[in-house]
Amino acid sequence: MSSVLHFTKGHGTGNDFVLYSDPEGKRPLKADKLAHLADRHFGVGGDGVIRAVKSANLPEGADALSEDADATWFMDYHNADGSPAEMCGNGIRVFGEYLIDQKLLTLAVGDTVAIGTRGGVRELTRLVDGWEVDLGPFLVAPGAVMVSASRLHVDRPGLAVGVGNPHVVVALADDDELDALDLSNAPVVSPAPPDGANVEFVVPADPLVVDGVGAIRMRVHERSSGETLSCGTGAAAAALATRSWAGEGAPDRWEVQVPGGVVGVRVADDRVYLSGPAELVYSGDVRS
Repeated sequence: MSSVLHFTKGHGTGNDFVLYSDPEGKRPLKADKLAHLADRHFGVGGDGVIRAVKSANLPEGADALSEDADATWFMDYHNADGSPAEMCGNGIRVFGEYLIDQKLLTLAVGDTVAIGTRGGVRELTRLVDGWEVDLGPFLVAPGAVMVSASRLHVDRPGLAVGVGNPHVVVALADDDELDALDLSNAPVVSPAPPDGANVEFVVPADPLVVDGVGAIRMRVHERSSGETLSCGTGAAAAALATRSWAGEGAPDRWEVQVPGGVVGVRVADDRVYLSGPAELVYSGDVRS
């Protein structure tokens, strides 16, 4: 028997999500229901679904609370196909905006809140014009993997980057090559990552660095969601990969242009931070 679910639609630079509130953890949705919500033809439509649930009320939340007792809220994030995901850099900013809008959280500009995710606890800071999330320690793996993609005439080497979830970043020669890609089909990574990976294709700006800030342009295919207008952790991974390729003297601050807008990335010590806008678009009811 179906019931009515109250939802809110939000996005961060075009990466869009269906959000709903379930503080007590009494309304988890199965994968097929989540996929239906995210379906752009038969459901609400989005790159993923986010459930706001208190960490104490779901199994994954126990790890978050053991890591940080202040991680009261857990971002229960699922991809568009209903599969669970570790983290989402754009999604967590929209999640913060949603908690404020629903009066589930009070947070002044400049203050920080701990949020539980499957990728670990993340510190989220409210800004005047958006949010910044501490994505935590990152890993740029040595060596290269090979990536093939539709309308990419020659396989290219990619750099594996871990930012709470797995990424492979590929450098392209110019904007024409980036624009020509067909990302309706998933790129093929060889050897295949055991849990899959988001794949980012990057073109550096010319000049690469202006006033100490690096700039790149990016498109992304997200595992289990397809091409999206933006990927927050992907933007961070793309900046980290470009920084690695640039070598000594590369900047710690980056602007990443995605089809849905621009996000900021900064590196401090061994941690990477993502900043950008978050907008709630509309709310409604749907049968689930």
